Amino acid sequence: MYPEDLKYTAEHEWVKAGEDGPVRVGITDFAQDQLGDIVYVQLPDVGSAVRAGDACGELESTKSVSDLFAPVSGTVTAVNEALADQPELINTDPYGEGWLIDIDVEDTAEVAALMDADAYQGQLDQN
Repeated sequence: MYPEDLKYTAEHEWVKAGEDGPVRVGITDFAQDQLGDIVYVQLPDVGSAVRAGDACGELESTKSVSDLFAPVSGTVTAVNEALADQPELINTDPYGEGWLIDIDVEDTAEVAALMDADAYQGQLDQN
């Protein structure tokens, strides 16, 4: 159910690591489903430093406002500008067009330490 090529956090973010360069970050299908229809997204500025586990943005839905937590530490290199006009992309395509930010990771060990798809599914099954 969750893409095998991604890593996951307990806060329901996903991370896609490339060969080199920044990682792409978004929220999982589970998270977007729990939030409901997303109507506004506040993301960090390009060039901002983020710390793993710290709030770095907000997702506002018809139900609530939820923090976006940085899954890794590093520098934001890109934000998904399309979400300013189409925040619903997070609901319709959370692993594709609904991505949130790219981060130039300080320590690749942080990415390696995140959960794989099976571990993430296991966490959801326990809750």
